[in-house]
Formats: sequence, structure tokens, C-alpha cells
Amino acid sequence: MHYILYIALIGTPVVLMVYGITLFNSLSRKRAQIQNAISSVDGLFIQRADLLPNLIASVKQYMVFERETLEKITELRQPAATHAGNPYLRPEEGSSILRQIMIQAENYPELKAGSQFTKLQYSFQECEEQIAAGRRLLSASITDYNTSTVVFPWNIAAKVFGFKPYHWQYASEAQRQNVDAQDLFRKS
Repeated sequence: MHYILYIALIGTPVVLMVYGITLFNSLSRKRAQIQNAISSVDGLFIQRADLLPNLIASVKQYMVFERETLEKITELRQPAATHAGNPYLRPEEGSSILRQIMIQAENYPELKAGSQFTKLQYSFQECEEQIAAGRRLLSASITDYNTSTVVFPWNIAAKVFGFKPYHWQYASEAQRQNVDAQDLFRKS
């Protein structure tokens, strides 16, 4: 009978200690999950802040290339139209100019500004969807952790070990702002 009393006196603190360690580790993992989610969301904000301005700059360059290409083709067509109305021009000269236009047009790649804009829109949408998913993960992580700090018996371990409810942390104000595509297109 004395052995049972000794086992109970020694075993109860050991069981409570193991249970306390388990609660501590669980709360620590939940807090680490929040830090991981914050890091992921901040990484997405940084990606958006870096990626989209570069994509817009690329689309702008492609627009300039296409405009210059069309201007060159228009310049080549103008002499042909002028010569076509000239009765003194020999027909072979007119066809020579048309051949130049065709060669020039064949030397230029297909104009693709429309597809570049489509890719840009897709990138905008993809970035925003990833940020929204990251925010949902962060919100779920914070909710899980905060719930654990207030329900029994977790709340006792949280108080003993100094775990406090978590408040949102944010990326820098500049990185949190939506990217203004119009503003980026206006910049040179």
C-alpha cells in the first residue's frame, strides 16, 4: 500500500511535468506556424513589389517596339501609294516598293502586345490570389494559436509559460499597397 502512495506522489508530478512540456511544445509549434505564415505573406508582398513593375516595364518596351515597327511599315507604304497615282512611274518601280514592304513586314516578328498584356493581367491575378491564400493561412494560424491560449487546460500552460494572444504583424506599408498599374505605365 505504501508503494502505491509513493508511486502516486512521485508519478503525479512527473505526469504533470510531461503534460506541461507537451502543452508548451504544442503552443511553441503553433507560434512558429504563425511566424512561418507571416514570412510567407511578406515574401509574396515582396515578390509582387518586385515582379509587377518589371513586367510592366517589359510590356512598355514591347509597345514601343511595336509602335516603331508599325511606323516603319507605314513609311514604306507611303511611297508606294504616292507612286501608284503617278502615271509617269513605271510599274516595275511600284512593285519593287511593294516587295520592300513585304520583305520589311516579314523581317519583323508577329506583333504581340496583346498577349503581353494578357500575361501581365495573369501575373497580377496570380500574385493577388497567392497573397489572399497566404493571408488565409496566417489568419487560420493566428486563430488556432489564440484559441489555444484561452481554452482549458491550454490557457494554464499559456499563462505559466508566458504565451500571450498573437496580434497581426504586417509587411511594410509600401509593400502592402496594391500596385497601381496606371502609375507604373506613366513612369518612364
